[in-house]
Amino acid sequence: MLKTTRIAAVAVSLLVAASWLAPGIASAQLRDFEGEVSSINESKIIVDNKKGDKITFEKTGETTVEGKVTAWDAVKKGDWVAVASKMLEKPRKAYKVVVKDKPADAAVDD
Repeated sequence: MLKTTRIAAVAVSLLVAASWLAPGIASAQLRDFEGEVSSINESKIIVDNKKGDKITFEKTGETTVEGKVTAWDAVKKGDWVAVASKMLEKPRKAYKVVVKDKPADAAVDD
């Protein structure tokens, strides 16, 4: 009887902990992924951060575009952007795209 009670208490504790964690997982923070636009069309954008990461983001009805241009159609290959998304989402969605000036190279050859 004691063993059954202990198992039930552990199960209830796990359910309570899961209910506290679930809202945090569902509303994960937005993260920026910054890089050069490798490709863009009416439904998705591919961004290359030049460190070996190339990520595809899908446009949604909530996607906003800010910065040097303010329309999805005005963003073009070669633009430098920061894309705000929930990195754990599959597929990744672009919630905000900020078009920026391309940063100067940090490395200088002598």
